[in-house]
Amino acid sequence: MSKIAAGITGIHGWVPEYRLTNDELSTMVETTDEWIMQRIGIKERRILKEGATSDMGARAVEGLLKKTGTSPEDVDLLICATITQDYHFPSTANLISDKAGIKNAWSFDISAACSGFLYGLETAANFVRSGQYKKVVFVGADMMSSITDYSDRTTCPLFGDAAAAVLLEPVEEGLGIRDAILQSDGSGMKYLHMKAGGSARPSSHETIDAKEHFVYQEGQAVFKVAVSKMADVSVEIMEKNGLTPETLTWLVPHQANMRIIEAVARRMGIPKEKVMINIEKYGNTTAATIPLCMWEWESQLKKGDNLILSAFGGGFTWGSIYLKWAYDGNKNND
Repeated sequence: MSKIAAGITGIHGWVPEYRLTNDELSTMVETTDEWIMQRIGIKERRILKEGATSDMGARAVEGLLKKTGTSPEDVDLLICATITQDYHFPSTANLISDKAGIKNAWSFDISAACSGFLYGLETAANFVRSGQYKKVVFVGADMMSSITDYSDRTTCPLFGDAAAAVLLEPVEEGLGIRDAILQSDGSGMKYLHMKAGGSARPSSHETIDAKEHFVYQEGQAVFKVAVSKMADVSVEIMEKNGLTPETLTWLVPHQANMRIIEAVARRMGIPKEKVMINIEKYGNTTAATIPLCMWEWESQLKKGDNLILSAFGGGFTWGSIYLKWAYDGNKNND
């Protein structure tokens, strides 16, 4: 009996309408469009003015189900990767399922910051590989504006809000998610984290007054580790699976910083024309960046294309996934 493979059989993204441009941001903090573009590569980011992470996730899932012709009743499991959950509990995945009319599935959240899509994709794939689940929906969604300090010029240009969802199903041998290398190092927490709001430092007047409920990052330290870890693990998975820059169709990196993306591609020997990049339009949407890229490039993706997904996030978390695209995107693109 051949081993069951899990593949992405549909993808859909959703972004808020409101665009927060660099010019508008420069009226809020001391920065300029030139400074942000040179150092980060972001021109604008989408901001959700009303609603929460689950609302974006539900819109992405509804679009996914419609374009793939999938009934909500047929979904077996829904997983959401997020660090901006609506509440500590219930899980955001539960709320997304309810809003999207998914009644016969169980659901849960995964928290791995910017590596959330990779962690969740491998988790979702394993449920399909088990043979017990035929249709698994996986959502990467983050409302980063809810934990961004718009008086901090070092972090507020970075983040945006978005959601994207994929459908995973059994696919024929040779296609789908072929390999994953996922790693973590909790000692990196001091460089990238939220200081308060959890059990180690519960919310209080003191933590709110000290602005400890926003993203805290030491940019230079994160940059150096992100480049080395993303590149090393991506090269490792390519070598492990006999891939070369010539046989790789696309590198899909986490969209955190244009300089990180370019440095990782150089170290991997991947030309820029093979790198999916949309950071200029959306910024860092954390768990949503990688699927947003694949959603935008869907019409260009062909069955059998070799993709390497690579990410690095707070915690530290990082990893890489090798997948063979499972369908011709131009046949399933709205």
